[in-house]
Amino acid sequence: MLLRTRIILPMARPPIGDGAILISGSRIAAVGGWPELAAAAGNRLVDLGETIVLPGLVNAHCHLDYTDMAGKIPPPKNFTDWIKSIVALKAQWSYTEFAQSWLRGAKMLLRTGTTTVADIETVPELIPEMWRATPLRVISFRELISLKSRLDAREIVEQAVREWSVLPAAGGRVGLSPHAPYTTSAELLQFAGRAAREQRWPLTIHLAESEAEFEMFMYRHGALYEWLKGQREMSDCGLGSPVAHLERCDCLGKNLLAAHVNYLWRDDATLLGRRGVSVVHCPRSHDYFRHLLFPRAELAAAAVNITLGTDSLASTLKRRGRLPELNMFEEMRVLTAVTPDLAPGDILKMATANGARALGRQGQLGELSPNALADLIVIPFAGKLSEANETVVQHPGDVSASMIDGQWAIPPEPT
Repeated sequence: MLLRTRIILPMARPPIGDGAILISGSRIAAVGGWPELAAAAGNRLVDLGETIVLPGLVNAHCHLDYTDMAGKIPPPKNFTDWIKSIVALKAQWSYTEFAQSWLRGAKMLLRTGTTTVADIETVPELIPEMWRATPLRVISFRELISLKSRLDAREIVEQAVREWSVLPAAGGRVGLSPHAPYTTSAELLQFAGRAAREQRWPLTIHLAESEAEFEMFMYRHGALYEWLKGQREMSDCGLGSPVAHLERCDCLGKNLLAAHVNYLWRDDATLLGRRGVSVVHCPRSHDYFRHLLFPRAELAAAAVNITLGTDSLASTLKRRGRLPELNMFEEMRVLTAVTPDLAPGDILKMATANGARALGRQGQLGELSPNALADLIVIPFAGKLSEANETVVQHPGDVSASMIDGQWAIPPEPT
């Protein structure tokens, strides 16, 4: 298949005007200008007209299970109250409600340009049925929590690995997610980190998300500490920051996606950069909790790979009275509003190539280049080449077409 478009944003190279992309099976065979690839028009030609084609967006942190929780938890006075609220809400839901919520979220992501999502799976029974129900490239991270568990840390991790390993087509589609430092023991973190390395799986964790978490680990006090001190062993608190805690538990590495990372102590950013950890920033969730300014500049100075995610709709504000949707363009727009000095092209890389790198899929996802997987999206555009990046970042609606693995997930309308 040969695609022709007004502009290509490959991410791996500068924008291309009057561009063409040759697709062979599930992969990209060539990317370039129309004059150099026109000879391949003997293949099936799809002229996309006045459009921008770019890599499918990579959502590096999401909770599809929680999609239908949108608007059900008003912004709390503090993070601990929100944790209590979502625990109570989850306890009321049935398997069917979680499944419907998951599917609704997948549909939202697909029509708004996401082609790959790193999803935290709190109801593992949903998989692999949900995989079969969507063309999305879903990487499911099995959530691990040791609070109130009847199993010890080793058993929790071994059971997760055992059940995740035998899933059909599990290769490249699974990972582990110790929920957060405050809901897991040091032993569980150690076992999970070791298991992920042995299986060559990605690992993700909510890290340094709130001031309450920071206070708990740094100073052994605060609302989260007081709430949890009867539910977990607290000897791991008072020894340093949450980032330092993960270092002691041997969890910091190139396979780790650390979600949020809003509160840093001295040398935390340097440590994350040295260990090759990727950080996932979720701008709308950040806004919902009214966190302090995300330490992007500090992380970037330490050469930390920063990517973007939607988090869940349980921690996303309504806009103009409307319930929010899972939408990476919305995340990019919010980030643009609070960091006007950040170039649109850099923001777009955070939502594509950087996410692929975080998942260990650099060169395969998040870019349009030879041998990359044919995951791409199409947006209407009739402007100048110089305006393309900003147009994508500010895109207000659904995409006009989406391709995953060389197959149209959302077919383009005939021109």
